[in-house]
Amino acid sequence: MWTYCRTVHSDNQTRHAAAVTSPPTITTLGELRASGHTYESVKEEIRRNLLTRMRAGEERFPGIIGFGQTVVPNLERALLAGHDTMLLGERGQGKTRLIRTLPELLDEWTPAVAGCEINDHPYHPVCARCRRLAAEQGDDLPVAWRHRSERYGEKLATPDTSVGDLIGDIDPVKVAEGRTLGDPETIHFGLVPRTNRGVFCLNELPDLAERIQVALLNVLEERDIGVRGYALRLPLDLILVASANPEDYTSRGRIITPLKDRFGAEIRTHYPPSLSDELALISQEAQIAADGADTGAALPGHLIEVIARFTRLVRASPAVDSRSGVSARFAIAAAESAAASAVRRAALTGEERPVVRICDLPPVVTSLRGKVEFEVSEEGREQEVLDHLLRRAIADTFRATLGNADLAGLLARFEEGGTVESGDLLPAADLLRRVGEVPGLARIMDRLRMDGGESPGQAAAALEFALEGLYLMRRLSKDVVDGSAVYRT
Repeated sequence: MWTYCRTVHSDNQTRHAAAVTSPPTITTLGELRASGHTYESVKEEIRRNLLTRMRAGEERFPGIIGFGQTVVPNLERALLAGHDTMLLGERGQGKTRLIRTLPELLDEWTPAVAGCEINDHPYHPVCARCRRLAAEQGDDLPVAWRHRSERYGEKLATPDTSVGDLIGDIDPVKVAEGRTLGDPETIHFGLVPRTNRGVFCLNELPDLAERIQVALLNVLEERDIGVRGYALRLPLDLILVASANPEDYTSRGRIITPLKDRFGAEIRTHYPPSLSDELALISQEAQIAADGADTGAALPGHLIEVIARFTRLVRASPAVDSRSGVSARFAIAAAESAAASAVRRAALTGEERPVVRICDLPPVVTSLRGKVEFEVSEEGREQEVLDHLLRRAIADTFRATLGNADLAGLLARFEEGGTVESGDLLPAADLLRRVGEVPGLARIMDRLRMDGGESPGQAAAALEFALEGLYLMRRLSKDVVDGSAVYRT
């Protein structure tokens, strides 16, 4: 069968939006008490919902691939223990993607004091404003409802991040309104307090300056904050999850040791452990239009496998800096660029219903070079290394799919010195005319799990893959001239 690569983000968001229920109609503290609502901390709330999903056998972290037996169990233990967590891993391993699933473990709606900057619970107001209002209004204290999607905060740590960004600072506007500097209500809260009663993600934590890291110590342990001399006792109720590269998260790196000690759990992430996980990841994440769309191209399953094998070979290559890693975005970008190459061919030649072919992969390598960090000894050989690894990926996929297939019908085309020319600007119909009738084409397409033999694009994709595989198995030769490949005996 055909395998198409398409994004699932919009579909998930649509389903999520459709499933959102209306918030409760309770608007005051008195009504909230009468409803029987009980207070629990964020960590208790996540623990309760996580256990409920585990007992029901439901998915806990949607869209996460390859972590089921490794990262996910450790993260579940950390959440059940109520620990702030550090995710360690090289770039592109899905750390942020995993963190962004945590708000799904929160209750859909939660009450908060209306207008509160730090989302105080009506039963337990902690900021000066909410305590004052609670004392003045009692059961008439206004209540607002926050959806779980609003209870997530995220910050990419950069060297220019300030304490004011994360924790808070004096608000000159409030001072100008007549309040004194000693008034706690003159404080403008930063991102961390504004995520009170939620989940806060701090990406690339070691990139924070050391003095900024120090400001997080009390947030993680004592749960209070200090702003320009204010001694604020704000028992923040949140889960803080950070991410970092292992190379930086050491005493020799850019992380202060006391901050490391504040995290209750340290979890290592990894790249997809198996080829099937790599295939699933590409199919899920690559943003490619479905077959038949005016601006899209179909990506056959055997070419997704080539891209997945190529990515894994690049990661394992001694020519590549293993400390840097090869992001999952490498494979996703390769799939999207290959589809774009097929769309370009269709636009320039008038081809209908374009299908990605082997000829669309080599041009992609050049654009992928910037995603890979090579060892110093390989300087100047980057293109050569990637081209070699792509040929290996194609050969491995050919062996796995057509290695023992009967290709005598295709080889007979070259018995009398014939040639076949192909290229990324040659329409599928023209390629089929140049090859001619091939006995056993249906069996080749069946081995590649491709349907739709009446489609020129599908048939051309299968034939060109078979030709390239025969060349790599040294049963055909190939000359590349001006971007076109000429296959011959």
